[in-house]
Amino acid sequence: MVEVDAPQGDGVLVSVVASSICGSDLHLIDAGFAEGRVLGHEFAGRTPDGTEVAIEPILGCGVCPPCEAGQRPHCDDGPTLMGVFADGGMAEQVMVAASCLVPLPGGIDLATASLVEPLAVAEHALNRAGVAVGHDVLVIGAGPIGLAAAAVLAHRDISTTVSARHDHQRAAADRLGAGAEVADGYDVVIDAVGTTASLEEAVQRTKPQGRIGMVASFWDPVEVSMALCMKEVEIVPAMMYGGVAPQREFDEAARVLAANPEIAPSLITHRFPLDGAGEAFAAARDRAAGAIKVVFDV
Repeated sequence: MVEVDAPQGDGVLVSVVASSICGSDLHLIDAGFAEGRVLGHEFAGRTPDGTEVAIEPILGCGVCPPCEAGQRPHCDDGPTLMGVFADGGMAEQVMVAASCLVPLPGGIDLATASLVEPLAVAEHALNRAGVAVGHDVLVIGAGPIGLAAAAVLAHRDISTTVSARHDHQRAAADRLGAGAEVADGYDVVIDAVGTTASLEEAVQRTKPQGRIGMVASFWDPVEVSMALCMKEVEIVPAMMYGGVAPQREFDEAARVLAANPEIAPSLITHRFPLDGAGEAFAAARDRAAGAIKVVFDV
């Protein structure tokens, strides 16, 4: 933990209560991109008037056609993501634009509300992939985003199977109501891993002319086989979230978290103070040892 200047500028000063580590934070550190930055795009806290909020950490110009349509990641001027291009929530306080505040519904423990962000990522991916009631869905990968997708699918009452690598991930998926017996012929497969192997499995498991919702990011190039073309499978990528308040995907994610008390204990496996950052990031890297979501108590 290091001392930095108090947040300045326009916006609302949010006192952070919980901030969690995303896999992309680990990639940013490994790439040397985190030096001199305050990480953290998954966080929640209180405004000066005591309002409990999650933070949608993306800003656009607010006036271009994509922004007006709620598609801030596609802002004509380029979006700003807190924790990447601006200081984020791994701090005691952070200045946040009022448009980024997402008031929390009743029933959410603020200490778990950093989960709203990964749930919003899952909301967006499922919306992009056109998942609907009656679909049979497979989620490949049971890290935080794969399990967040399983939680949202359960909230929507959609039949879901999760392919998990580790026993503790399988237990979390089971707690969220997902099945474990992987078959073939799914209407939609959600790839929450983002490797050549996971994409190949997604193509194999999807029915002909089905869809793959690509919620994972390709940090390295991947290859696809001829089966993608032979089966006419559609790949639909997804990145971040969108919508217009009070119906942003972030708002819906908050409602999902409030409605299911099993989500937080299923996903959050480790908690650390901010001054335990070294241990926290080491834990987040060690999925085999039991980590799913690592949260800072601020």
